[in-house]
Amino acid sequence: MRAYRILRRMNGHLGWWPGRTRLEIIVGAILTQNTAWTNVEQAIATLRAGCLLSVRALRAAPSSELETAIRPSGYFRQKARKLKAFIAMLDLEFGGSLARMGRVPARELRERLLATWGIGPETADSILLYAFDHPTFVVDAYTQRVAERHGWKPARPGYEGLQELFTRNLPCRRELYNDYHAQVVWVGKHFCRTRPRCEGCPLRVLFKRGNQ
Repeated sequence: MRAYRILRRMNGHLGWWPGRTRLEIIVGAILTQNTAWTNVEQAIATLRAGCLLSVRALRAAPSSELETAIRPSGYFRQKARKLKAFIAMLDLEFGGSLARMGRVPARELRERLLATWGIGPETADSILLYAFDHPTFVVDAYTQRVAERHGWKPARPGYEGLQELFTRNLPCRRELYNDYHAQVVWVGKHFCRTRPRCEGCPLRVLFKRGNQ
């Protein structure tokens, strides 16, 4: 919480995830795998211009059309398959209704998402938190990097262990998890890069404390 308060004082509320609709947020969560958000924005803009940002349109569109639209996001053939896999799951299990999907309890919905080809824990948790407002903490590469460098060690390894480290030490509030993730992304982009820029980082005081 101290790390969060430091970042919040500096940045205010950042607000994340960008998206006009629930489906657009889900599409963005899938497309952002292994790429920068600026590339995802280009792909989403192309999908929107082509009237492809609806369940019906994604279902009906040929894979080749989707691949062309989302090319800026990289791995476009795989990601087109992932979008199709998500829509197939939505149709099969929820009658094509995102509203019906949203009424499923978080734990059950997470299991269904993880059982869908191309959706891993980070993508599933992003969908739960940002598209369906479930209080789920998202762990990404920035979270892992900040935690490791500051000596925030989980009790068990892997994604679930690091997620548990945060959820056990933070109040279970959707708004907090949302903004915390945005703050960590900010510090990761500006300071906690692959080659760290510790000079000027607002969390440096915590780093010094943890490594004295």
